[in-house]
Amino acid sequence: MIAKLLMHFLVALSAIVVVAGLAYVYVKPPETMRVNRDGVPYFTPPVANPMTGEAIPVEQLVKHYRGGR
Repeated sequence: MIAKLLMHFLVALSAIVVVAGLAYVYVKPPETMRVNRDGVPYFTPPVANPMTGEAIPVEQLVKHYRGGR
């Protein structure tokens, strides 16, 4: 009887912690979810290559000016 009650309590507590954690990340996302490791925001539109004028991803431009990695 007590074991069943404790199991229900544990499941309810786990569900509350998971929902609260997801809500927190949705309301106030960490900085790492907004930008990649080079500091470029996600969902950034392509930019014009200064030499050729063609559209390239911002990440490629950042890697070029940082030294290619």
